Amino acid sequence: MMAANIATSNGEHLFIPEPTNARSLRNALGSFTTGVTVVTVSGPEGPSGMTVNSFASVSLDPPLVLWSPAKSSSRHELFTAADHFVIHVLSADQNELSARFTRGGRGFDGIDWQENSEGVPVIRGTLARFECARADRYDAGDHTILLGRVLRAAHREGEPLCFSKGSFGRFAQMA
Repeated sequence: MMAANIATSNGEHLFIPEPTNARSLRNALGSFTTGVTVVTVSGPEGPSGMTVNSFASVSLDPPLVLWSPAKSSSRHELFTAADHFVIHVLSADQNELSARFTRGGRGFDGIDWQENSEGVPVIRGTLARFECARADRYDAGDHTILLGRVLRAAHREGEPLCFSKGSFGRFAQMA
């Protein structure tokens, strides 16, 4: 049986994930740089959005993507019950837009958006977007995995907003 926390000679922190070292697991996961998205749905009280970095492509044929809202989110039920959602990939200059859709953010107040043919809010000017119909949902511990079939997609040239080790930043290309 391996000890719960082991420091190795190369500076690596080896551990077995458990509740007492959740921060270590979070730090290890934070080493994987992701893009930043805002997922939108239409709800009984109007449009709603959530900043998310748990987005991934799944399949080209059929066109499938996924994302994972936390069960602890006050908006979890609204998003997991939605038949349609839109995933907006943010550009490097849209950090303020990502902050609007975090807890306590201003949401849709004062931004340019419109409804798509399924009634879901579409935010204009993002780097890319994927308009989806929910294909399935899966229980995944403290999150729910939402699989979406892409109905329509759009993109433009630009640099993505990145998230790594708890901070937002830009992608730097190697020379």
